[in-house]
Amino acid sequence: MARIELAPITQWITAAAVRHGDALPALLEQRLGITRRRAFALLRRLCAAQWLQAAGTPRHPLWLPGPLRQVVHRYPLAGLQEDLPWRHDFAPFFDLPPEPRRMAQHAFTELLNNAADHSGGSSVTVSMRQTPLQLQLLVSDDGCGLFERLARDFDLPEPALAMLELSKGRLSSDPARHRGHGLFFTSRLADVFDLHANQAAFQCRSWDERRWRTARPAARVGTSVYLAIQLDTPRTLDAVLRAHSLDGASYGFAHTVVPLQLMGDTVLASRAEARRVAARLPQFRRAEIDFTGIAEVGHSFADELFRVFRNLHPALELRPTGMAPQVAAMVGSVVA
Repeated sequence: MARIELAPITQWITAAAVRHGDALPALLEQRLGITRRRAFALLRRLCAAQWLQAAGTPRHPLWLPGPLRQVVHRYPLAGLQEDLPWRHDFAPFFDLPPEPRRMAQHAFTELLNNAADHSGGSSVTVSMRQTPLQLQLLVSDDGCGLFERLARDFDLPEPALAMLELSKGRLSSDPARHRGHGLFFTSRLADVFDLHANQAAFQCRSWDERRWRTARPAARVGTSVYLAIQLDTPRTLDAVLRAHSLDGASYGFAHTVVPLQLMGDTVLASRAEARRVAARLPQFRRAEIDFTGIAEVGHSFADELFRVFRNLHPALELRPTGMAPQVAAMVGSVVA
């Protein structure tokens, strides 16, 4: 008789243990079409793999969720209200510390809302997993793909240039209903954040100063966002939402960082490149221009960004950071 695979069962066993912990053998018999003996053997395997823990007495056994927990659901996007899946299908089955729970709720609802309002797809699949160390969330829709949407709405045909705009924040294809905060702040809540769409992928890590880097894309249709939050993180939702205000104490989104590595070249020479960097920056009060990974800039690039653009927008504070000596010298030559 074939051995039963655990992977499909782990997608629903957590919720089953919470709802039917005293009746799991019968539930497994009915759902999997197995004997009671095989059901008990399967329960022992799930306990050994830490998906369940046994409690109760021999006469009245009880199975509870273990250190590993997972819930997976697929939803039609039409009419989806993102708070209801969180409230009914996910939150009751996880045992999270207060701050990771708040961050998980924020990320969950923002990503579902993005899929419903922007993907143009028909369905979204959500998988959330808890380990002893992390909370992991994967949201995948079957829409047109994020970068195709940005190419159409903002004339950003290259995924790296679209990612550059996303990394600034306040980018929305529906500004009447959204301010472009969701994906930006969600990426900053996570210790690990991966974005896959349209044969392109980008990732950022909290221990890598949240610099965006290219990654190997997933071979699928639509947009997938994966994130992981350490359960012992000192980070809080409130601190993340305040971090991009001018004073670090309010909730205004006035300060952004522009990672020039996303331009795709270590040498930036032209005025056109400088204008791409400067695009939408007047929405902010302060912009940190991060030159990390840039070996050289030309006079035209530096002049356009730090003299021409700066003179047109004197209320915007431009702060160059991470400059190599040659870059610093060139920037200094146009602002002197």
